[in-house]
Amino acid sequence: MSYELIELRCEGDFATITMNSPKRRNALSLKHMLELTDAFREVGESKALGVILAANGPAFCAGHDFADMVGQDLVAMRHLLNVCTTLMETIQAIPQPVLARVHAIATAAGCQLVATCDLAVASTDAAFATPGGKGGWFCTTPMVAVSRNIGRKRALEMLLTGDTIHAHTAAEWGLINRVVPPEQLVEESQRLLEAATRGSFISKGMGKQAYYTQIDLPQHQAYAYAMEVMAAASQLPDAQEGMQAFLEKRKPNFKQPS
Repeated sequence: MSYELIELRCEGDFATITMNSPKRRNALSLKHMLELTDAFREVGESKALGVILAANGPAFCAGHDFADMVGQDLVAMRHLLNVCTTLMETIQAIPQPVLARVHAIATAAGCQLVATCDLAVASTDAAFATPGGKGGWFCTTPMVAVSRNIGRKRALEMLLTGDTIHAHTAAEWGLINRVVPPEQLVEESQRLLEAATRGSFISKGMGKQAYYTQIDLPQHQAYAYAMEVMAAASQLPDAQEGMQAFLEKRKPNFKQPS
């Protein structure tokens, strides 16, 4: 599939989706979001073990493109926000771990993108904000993802003030995993993604889906659900191979995606 606003590159076991609309600061226009969704779906059905979401230009992502929104009626706005929600849900629905490689500022729906990815590594040049709190349109949908990464008080501080937080604060608060100097961003992102994709692809894909299913359930329901998933997964050839390899003190031979 060909894209205009993003680049999709597959190299070895990994895919990289790069937002490539630098003059618009990678703002999430309707077309941009549709292309990102298509790219994640394409990778989700591929042999890739993991995915990096990156960006070109002075910003990682400036959030929604207001040029798409000014003067739109309620029906059009619902459609645009539904497309955005589909994008976020697609990132978490594909079996591969998705890592955001954040080199610069990510605001509003751009911050939502980072919060939605399974993992995130940021440069010390990066920063994060949900600026609707100091404007006329509150960051309600970004709030969903941000609030599932950081605690209530910190989430509300970001949302109500609209202030920008820098990468070290974002790591301390749990919005991202790592902060590194700019020259180490690519290397550290690759290292973390490689660590996150070792082992059984099938088991990890099931585990990722189980995580997002159980995380908001009451504890008793979460255990009941997780117990059934783990019991069923024990019957997978990769699970049996892993157990047998451990007992035989050898390296397991897991099935690769086809």
